[in-house]
Amino acid sequence: VQLQAFGGGLVQPGGSLRLSCVVTGFSFNDYAIGWFRQAPGKRREGVSCIDSGDDNTYYAEFVKGRFTISRDNAKKIVYLQMNNLKPEDTAVHYCAGDRAYKGSSKWSYRYEYDYWGQGTQVTVSS
Repeated sequence: VQLQAFGGGLVQPGGSLRLSCVVTGFSFNDYAIGWFRQAPGKRREGVSCIDSGDDNTYYAEFVKGRFTISRDNAKKIVYLQMNNLKPEDTAVHYCAGDRAYKGSSKWSYRYEYDYWGQGTQVTVSS
């Protein structure tokens, strides 16, 4: 089981990035995939999740209206489209996977996910 996160970089405030989480080694459709981020000196926090089975999506309040999560089942990739980026979005972003259905009450807890990717740095700065 492997998850690899790609797509980070340096962008100016107001800019956009699209992160990709490439998944190998398990039945992609049956897993919830979440995106988390961790800034220096801060706890890892949930950003968004696309759930197993029904593909329900969830977002943290601080990204609602700016970020969109989606999945391509054929390619086994989950995307996080990030628009209108702000300096406070600067962090290492991780994708994580787990077979259990999350729902709105569990998706944002890191201990709910068994598998993690290596992280990709997103820096928003002028």
